[in-house]
Amino acid sequence: MLILPIERRWLNMILSGEKKDEYREIKPYWTVRIIHWLGFPGNDEKVTKSVLELLRTQGTIKALPVILRNGYGHNSPEVEVMCKLSIGPGKEEWGAVSGKEYYRFHIEEIGRMAGIEKEDTESKYEGKSGK
Repeated sequence: MLILPIERRWLNMILSGEKKDEYREIKPYWTVRIIHWLGFPGNDEKVTKSVLELLRTQGTIKALPVILRNGYGHNSPEVEVMCKLSIGPGKEEWGAVSGKEYYRFHIEEIGRMAGIEKEDTESKYEGKSGK
């Protein structure tokens, strides 16, 4: 399972349905993890190039589970979401830099939550930030 640390304000926006995508920079750290998450060997440069090109041109067809975690501890609030993945520009209002490409996790469905109640997200997380 892929775990993405996320700031509370972005998590709150996702839970409320306002934010539909989560972004990660295209860097070796995330590339290796994403390639493995998609089920490919991460040490084959040809495979990695092919997968990245596919993500740029069409993205994934099937949604896969991802954990969005607000913090690094085992008791940190988290939510499991089903995501499709592509590479492309993000929305500035959702934290992206204009003109920059990202791994874009398109949130299709919100599932299991731990340490957080959906009804309490606005009051519990409003105005707080941090990872």
